[in-house]
Amino acid sequence: MLAACDRTEPHLQWTQDELAIIGTLWLGRLPEMPAAKGNPVADDPRAVELGHRLFFDKRLSANQGIACANCHHPQLQFTDGLPRAQGLGVTPRKSMSLVGSAFSPWQFWDGRRDSLWAQALQPLEDPREHGITRVEAVRVLSRDPNYRTVYEDIFGAFPDRDLVESLPSASPLGQSVERDAWSKMSPVEQSQISAAFANIGRALEAYQRQLQYGPSPFDEFVQAATQDQWATANQALGEQAQRGLRLFIGKANCIHCHNGPLLSNNEFHNTGLEGPGVLPKDRGRVDAVRKLLADEFNCLGPYSGVERQDCDELRFVKTSGIELVGAFRTVSLRNIAERPPYMHTGQFSTLEEVVEHYDRAQPTIISDELQPLNLSEQEKADLVAFLRSLSGPLATPKRLLSPPSYEE
Repeated sequence: MLAACDRTEPHLQWTQDELAIIGTLWLGRLPEMPAAKGNPVADDPRAVELGHRLFFDKRLSANQGIACANCHHPQLQFTDGLPRAQGLGVTPRKSMSLVGSAFSPWQFWDGRRDSLWAQALQPLEDPREHGITRVEAVRVLSRDPNYRTVYEDIFGAFPDRDLVESLPSASPLGQSVERDAWSKMSPVEQSQISAAFANIGRALEAYQRQLQYGPSPFDEFVQAATQDQWATANQALGEQAQRGLRLFIGKANCIHCHNGPLLSNNEFHNTGLEGPGVLPKDRGRVDAVRKLLADEFNCLGPYSGVERQDCDELRFVKTSGIELVGAFRTVSLRNIAERPPYMHTGQFSTLEEVVEHYDRAQPTIISDELQPLNLSEQEKADLVAFLRSLSGPLATPKRLLSPPSYEE
């Protein structure tokens, strides 16, 4: 442990204003995890264990071969390492990491769900992902005595087993035959199935809330630098990475979107991936808002249990504006070096390519946020060196990073 009187010189001369800005990015400034709206069991250890099992259960798919972990692999920072997520089919976008997602009010690249429990449900019914109907998902739990017992211990009574077995494979979001079968179910049957389906999402959220970032070399640097312990700071972050940090908060202006302890503002931006004079084919946030407002599992929906006045983010969400066209959620840069490829398109294989894209970026016909950075080759390398310093181990119990054993 270095004494407070350590006088080792920093690699760079940092101003107090710069250090104050850098301090806002320190993981130690991360507030407590926000409460999970609509999920009273979000922090219940029993729900965490149930969600852990469900996350790795391939029975929750049409071919019995796809689990949540297929696209969100623990060893790949809860992504899949592919340009496009692949389940039963190929999706239009790259898998997002689930780490730290409990801190965002919006889920998916386009923010079409407003909670982690609602987010967890959408891939189950997507024919390109799990391709299972909500009746079938509920039936998986109904047929597993352990699942039924644990479910009832956490949530209360499970739908009648005879009812669940008698229902056809049905969903309001499935294929035409499945939607038709759903329409022929009584409102009471629909409500019972949807409520149980929502609870599957709540258990999955409880597990996903455990997926959090741990400190990185950058955080060691910040903690030491703010205490004027420069020998420790310089050891944590070399001179090149420190130069990259100065670019990050200064000339490159990365901090405009990548700010706060998770290095993300959780907002939506057009990043100019299709060129300055092209309207994006994937319209992102502007189309997602309509899906968000129509979602029966949103904060204002019948299955959330949340009072209307507690849903301000949804009640006052921006629903129109040119800036929403082709806009996608800002990802956290923590552990970014560990989860290529990059962007929602998965089109860049390396961090160097990402930096090159932003260096050459031009204002689009939608937004003038992007401006060319005019970085030198050395500056680009420095910036990448800093981005690599953001990698650290996950602050998640090790046993939750592997499939559960039957003995648990």
